[in-house]
Amino acid sequence: MDFQKKLNLDIGKVQDTLQSFIRTQITQAGFQHAVVGVSGGVDSALTCFLTAAALGPENVLALRMPYESSSPQSLEHADLVIQATGVNQKTIPITEMVDAFLELVSDTDPIRKGNVMARSRMIVLYDQSAAFDGLVVGTGNKTEVLLGYTTLYGDAACGFNPLGDLYKTQVRQLAGAVGVPEVIIAKPPSADLWVGQTDEEELGFTYEEVDQLLYLLIEEQYSLSSCVEAGFKRSIVEAVVKQIQRTQFKRVMPPIAKISKRTVGVEFLEPPDWSF
Repeated sequence: MDFQKKLNLDIGKVQDTLQSFIRTQITQAGFQHAVVGVSGGVDSALTCFLTAAALGPENVLALRMPYESSSPQSLEHADLVIQATGVNQKTIPITEMVDAFLELVSDTDPIRKGNVMARSRMIVLYDQSAAFDGLVVGTGNKTEVLLGYTTLYGDAACGFNPLGDLYKTQVRQLAGAVGVPEVIIAKPPSADLWVGQTDEEELGFTYEEVDQLLYLLIEEQYSLSSCVEAGFKRSIVEAVVKQIQRTQFKRVMPPIAKISKRTVGVEFLEPPDWSF
């Protein structure tokens, strides 16, 4: 059964909502500027397009942060986004800072190295956000958030996230509508952490397939057996559910042990109106 149609967006409404969200988040925090890490992938490209439209390109800084093994194509595609949106841009390689740390530890595997790279990029983003006097805009989509396919305090870190309620296939829909170059939308998704790495090969299924399954599990609240009856392989359903459960800690703020009457994150969720 094809559930892809249920994932189709009301493009105009979603675009307006996200651009308004970006403006509100920036201004409520007392800023005018935003910083976006532009990798050459569709998620960061769409984020840059939406942020430039919401704030004006002069108020957006796009950062390219290549490592020595990064694909030259990624830099080229990031440049396409920068040129198309007219935003400010800066390129800060992370090779030296990553390698300086890796020299101190001799047993890093590809996953740990990728995490070091992701967290190094976040150091650069937050440093440059201070220099540019802006907020870091997140680029993660709902599929990645649900599957925990992010690096905690790496690419998952941000001031706010406009794409976090859009599945990957919906990101592609909106990207095509706002003018993201087709070469970026059509290429295999990759975190570009090592040569030849692709998201779907690591995950073990395509985004189109998992988005339809996630739609049933999350939006329609299907049971696992109902998902299998709908046509999904039991092995895929079990793998996806296990991934969601195992990575729940990535989707919440660190829990605080309750001692007092009003604990941050429990009773105290946001400051009240303390004006005189």
